[in-house]
Amino acid sequence: MSPPSSRAQARRHQSLLLSVVLVLAVAFGSLAATLAGGWKPLLGLDLAGGFSVVYQPVQKASASDLSETVTILTNRVNGLGVSGATVGTQGNEIVVSVPGVKNSQQVLKTIGQVAQLYFRPALCYAPPYSPAAAKKGSTTTSTVPKALPTSCKAPYQLVTSNLKGTAGSGTGVGYTGTPTPTLAQYRSTKVDSPTATVLLPGLPGTSSDRYLLGPKELDGHIVKKAIAVQTSLGQWVVQMTLTSQGLSQWNSMAKQYFHEVIGIELDGVVQSAPITEPNTSTFKTFSNVQISGHLTQQDAQNLALALNYGSLPIRLKELTLQTVSPTLGSSSLKAGLGAGIAGLLLVLLYTIFYYRLLGVVVLSGLVVTAALLWSLISALGHTTLAPSFDLAGVTGIIVSIGITVDSYIVYFERLKDETRSGRTVRTSVDRGFRSAWRTVLAADLVSLAAAVVLYLVAVGEVKGFAFFLGLSTLMDVFMTYFFTRPLVILLGRNERLAQARGIGMARGLAMDSGVEA
Repeated sequence: MSPPSSRAQARRHQSLLLSVVLVLAVAFGSLAATLAGGWKPLLGLDLAGGFSVVYQPVQKASASDLSETVTILTNRVNGLGVSGATVGTQGNEIVVSVPGVKNSQQVLKTIGQVAQLYFRPALCYAPPYSPAAAKKGSTTTSTVPKALPTSCKAPYQLVTSNLKGTAGSGTGVGYTGTPTPTLAQYRSTKVDSPTATVLLPGLPGTSSDRYLLGPKELDGHIVKKAIAVQTSLGQWVVQMTLTSQGLSQWNSMAKQYFHEVIGIELDGVVQSAPITEPNTSTFKTFSNVQISGHLTQQDAQNLALALNYGSLPIRLKELTLQTVSPTLGSSSLKAGLGAGIAGLLLVLLYTIFYYRLLGVVVLSGLVVTAALLWSLISALGHTTLAPSFDLAGVTGIIVSIGITVDSYIVYFERLKDETRSGRTVRTSVDRGFRSAWRTVLAADLVSLAAAVVLYLVAVGEVKGFAFFLGLSTLMDVFMTYFFTRPLVILLGRNERLAQARGIGMARGLAMDSGVEA
């Protein structure tokens, strides 16, 4: 039977070997799984191309309004299926960065719309704008009336008495009223006040060019959920599920304007102006609401998206728009990676020349770290936990390489101190790590604390730099204890590797001092 000390050494040897094998298995197993699944780091704006837009509130906005706006814009971008987008505030401005999009104008149109949805009673139809003829002797070509009428004359009113057909018959129900001729001389309303009578255009292809609408009865806050669906006839509609309070309010409005026209207006355009329950002779309460009209699939989906994520509490104006082409982003990525790889090769060549076999440990450790980081960053790209991987993130990882190499140097220099004091390589690797570990851990904790503070107080790209610097620092702590430590100890206990000519650990630690292992 082996002595207890021999059994203990055998168990420790097995635990050290197991630690190295497990780290290698986790690193390259996760890398293989990531590559097999087609996952890759979610590139940021400056690497993948895309656009960044800065919005400014039209009027002074409170912090709560800005926060709510950021939440709504974030939901809208995510609802478009765009990944890696960021929405945040800089002072009193809102910055939206969307990487990797091809149709930037469509995305801008969707996320930037105010989406103020109003339900208004329609007073009458209106023809297209046509300036009134100038009076005889006048030098002007047209005159613009100052005040918009707040009502329509009897023949043109959209009221039950002018209803064409029999309500409840299910066919041919409409209004005999034609567009009011006198409204042609009025321009469409520019300032969409919810409490005023407005003259607004309809969607292209609708039965009327414009509508005279009364003050709003309800707004978009009554909507709980909206989805775009296609009917059996191939028409695209938006089905709305209302809140319990909103449904009650809707039924009150529908009862008040039974068999009359309700204009459904979104951002100054009448999306639909249906007759309230034309196919029933008596009022029945609604259980759900449907917006129909001449909607294309894109119109219906955009409308449902805007309804789902609510109305912005403030109106925004576009301040600046920056567009980055995918070609420029690819060039930036290649330049960043090229600089990092070149610097890394120089570091590795120096460590191998200076530390010999221990330099190979540095090389293997960095390869394993790279595999783990690639897998982690790729996986985090499918969550909302991490910022997108941009040039700032690349910089953070390159900086972390220096921190990682410092950890190796601290350990190796401590080993050299041990060998200079007359100890063998075998005993030095055990004693050296215990003292070096405290230094490595303290340095990494300082770096991690700096990264955390920077992440909390920074905005924009600096936040990405801090995140990936902190992630790489945590990886260094893990790799130092579970990979570098056991691997160096295992190599140091191997007499052949420790005493090998030229490349051996003794040569790398003692150099030309004459200390023998």
